[in-house]
Amino acid sequence: MTRINANISSLQAIHRLLANQADLTTRMQRLSTGLRINAGGDDPAGLIASETLRFELVGINQAIENSNRAINVLATADAALSEVSSLLLDLRGLIDKSANDGAVSEDEIEANQLQIDSILESINRIANTTRFGNDKLLDGNLSYILSNVDGTKLLRTDVYGARLPSDNSTLTITVEVTQPAQRAMMYWNHSGLAATSAISIRVGGLRGYETFNFGGSTTIAEMATGINMFKELTGVSASLSGTACLRIDSIDYGSDAFVSVTAITGSFTMSGGDTDTRDQGVDPTVLVNGQSAATRGMNVQFRRNGLDLDLHLSQSFATATGSTSFGVRGGGARFQIGPDINSDAQLHVGIPAINTSTLGDPSVGFLKSIGSGETYALKERKYADAEAIVKAAIVQVAVASGRLGGIQRNQLEPNIRAQQVTYENVKASESAIRDTEYASEVAAMTRAQILVQSTVISLQIANQLPQNILALLGA
Repeated sequence: MTRINANISSLQAIHRLLANQADLTTRMQRLSTGLRINAGGDDPAGLIASETLRFELVGINQAIENSNRAINVLATADAALSEVSSLLLDLRGLIDKSANDGAVSEDEIEANQLQIDSILESINRIANTTRFGNDKLLDGNLSYILSNVDGTKLLRTDVYGARLPSDNSTLTITVEVTQPAQRAMMYWNHSGLAATSAISIRVGGLRGYETFNFGGSTTIAEMATGINMFKELTGVSASLSGTACLRIDSIDYGSDAFVSVTAITGSFTMSGGDTDTRDQGVDPTVLVNGQSAATRGMNVQFRRNGLDLDLHLSQSFATATGSTSFGVRGGGARFQIGPDINSDAQLHVGIPAINTSTLGDPSVGFLKSIGSGETYALKERKYADAEAIVKAAIVQVAVASGRLGGIQRNQLEPNIRAQQVTYENVKASESAIRDTEYASEVAAMTRAQILVQSTVISLQIANQLPQNILALLGA
């Protein structure tokens, strides 16, 4: 080349130097930031993909945090329920102690009543003060808002979970009895007499057994009177059916109730039972929103399609076919435990009020009724009824605690583990797209450094080439 205005070799060297310097700068930026994509121009498609994955990661991470917080809420409520359960056990002991009134003075019974009153106050205090943050947990604040509940058919309606169609909407729940509940029932027919000769029989039911000795001249009416004197202890009652037939029924309804009549001495014949000596009650068949529900006596449980509820049917409703409806208009606690905001990623939990006005047996009474001046106070000597109320309350608290524990163990904890695995996999995918692979980048940087250095030397040589023209000029 013998031209000096255009040094093509120098221009080419400059062009390659700029490219190599840009490549070296890119490699150094990736190594210093740890990211392969630092700007959209580095990899437009990869940037879009990685941002989408980052969006998912934020949701997954928040779902894990939300689930942990939900566990903390439920654990707080569960701890308070454990205290209530302990107090109820103390109540049971005080009632049983007072029932031994042949060996307990009136002063001791009054002292026991004072303790009972104190325990009832403590239960209400726990219900009103248990909170997480600013939200009370056991005073009914987290229970569902129900409408149009027919109290003559549904004595108690506890909704533990309900997935509403949308916010500010009402979920209609229809409860239908398609087959009535039945008592256990057997018949004795001996032409107006208990038997032709003296007999001894053992009659039993859900609550216990009693032995009766009847003479040969005992009438059916006298026999019914004798059995009914112990119906509170046995759980069975007797009545006349016609003029010459004794009917023995269980007091309670459902499969737990039974009538048992066996001979100790003498012989007799019973009819109408599952066997010659025993008959079992029948639970009602109940549909909730057209789907079969689990029943036990007057209690109905339904857990399906996001709906979790317990019902206690009235005797008149459970023993005849019919239906009733009520609405769930909101309330409860909603936990967002999934990355996407939709019904499948949400957990709905209702915690009914736990206090002396709601704990107990709707058929007998509630805890407040064993306080001073109430129906089942100790001085009324209705110890069996008071004990039944406390027993029902203990079961009620245990069920509530078990449900919260079940939600934590079977839903929240598995959800956390599943989300953690998902987070790991999505993070690995995002890292493969966006993060620097140091081994390859170090090798590429070394190459870029060598190319920059060699290009600088080439540029130096290219800049010296025009000086050869001076030799032609004789310089």
